[in-house]
Amino acid sequence: MFRPVRSSFLLGLTAAAGLTLASAAGAAPLPPPPALPAMVLPAQAVIIAPNAPPPPRYEVIPPPPGRAVVWDPGHWNWNGRAWIWVAGHYEVRPHPRAVWVVGHWAHRRGGWVWVPAHWQ
Repeated sequence: MFRPVRSSFLLGLTAAAGLTLASAAGAAPLPPPPALPAMVLPAQAVIIAPNAPPPPRYEVIPPPPGRAVVWDPGHWNWNGRAWIWVAGHYEVRPHPRAVWVVGHWAHRRGGWVWVPAHWQ
């Protein structure tokens, strides 16, 4: 769910930019900045809604486009101001024993949090 960002890559870009700017201005190059710990960035933003979503809408499930698919039912999405319906769709199974865990809204202190769908 979380993806580490290599700080050495970011530092290299920062140092290269500093050298380029310094040489363009005719000044001595700047020393590289001190090493920073690797940052961890979320793969998906956390969505928190102030109230429970409306009841799910009825959906007609179309015939599957193949055998290695699973239906992901539609759900309500909070856009920061209102509930928006996201229609269901088919997901391709990555391997025969993969199990689809349907996304859902969970009540937490402070509101409702979206738990994204995923393969197990």
